[in-house]
Amino acid sequence: MISVSALTIYPVKSLGGVQLQSVHLDRFGFAGDRRWMVVNENHRFLSQRELAAMALITAELTHSGLRLGSGKQSLLVSQPQASAPSLRVQVWEDSVVALDAGSEAAEWLSERLGRSCKLVYMTEDVHRYVDGLYAREGETVSFADGFPVLLISQASLDDLNSRLDTPVPMNRFRPNLVVQGCEAFAEDNWRRVRIGGVEFTVAKPCSRCVMPSIDQVTATKNSEVLQVLAGYRRADDRQVYFGQNLVYSGIGELSVGDTLEILK
Repeated sequence: MISVSALTIYPVKSLGGVQLQSVHLDRFGFAGDRRWMVVNENHRFLSQRELAAMALITAELTHSGLRLGSGKQSLLVSQPQASAPSLRVQVWEDSVVALDAGSEAAEWLSERLGRSCKLVYMTEDVHRYVDGLYAREGETVSFADGFPVLLISQASLDDLNSRLDTPVPMNRFRPNLVVQGCEAFAEDNWRRVRIGGVEFTVAKPCSRCVMPSIDQVTATKNSEVLQVLAGYRRADDRQVYFGQNLVYSGIGELSVGDTLEILK
């Protein structure tokens, strides 16, 4: 039996994740996942790709917004009201309007990241669409790289770790959904699955950048992970793949322990 072993949201793109026992799926993905984002002075997204120190900042949802954390220091950030200044922000090739979360959050993050930046929020009325090559019904996505849900099997990580000198945790790959009970890389062959009453389409494999080489506790880099992955997970297009991007239509609930049914 294949079942869900972990569910994770990342409230702020590229900051720390939060594991949950159950999640609600809305039209953006897992509710609360990457609705916030850090942008530079040109309003383009920042990530651990260029600022590994982002791994050291935690982000947790509160009833009114966010709690950011860095070491023993924290900052409560209120979700911007509709009257807050709006910015047109860039995430990869997409340009969308977001609300500025204010100067206090900007100063707090800028101090810890060592460069000028702002925190922005994606409101409910924003429609950022999944690539039409993979979306069938105009599916939308938050500030995630391109798809609402990333799935990885525990067996796939176990396989990778069996090849590494130093095993790495799953958080290096920042999945939303981890499953257990299947063979390594079985997810590569799935086309449609059902979990908790929600049907997902497997859109495309996830190509990996430098982020899996970044320790999420220390922000130090070790190139071994990508070097080993490249040795057996490099495809004909020269990309290194690990995990599968999912799309879905409708809303629903998922919980740790839910069974995954392979439909195709």
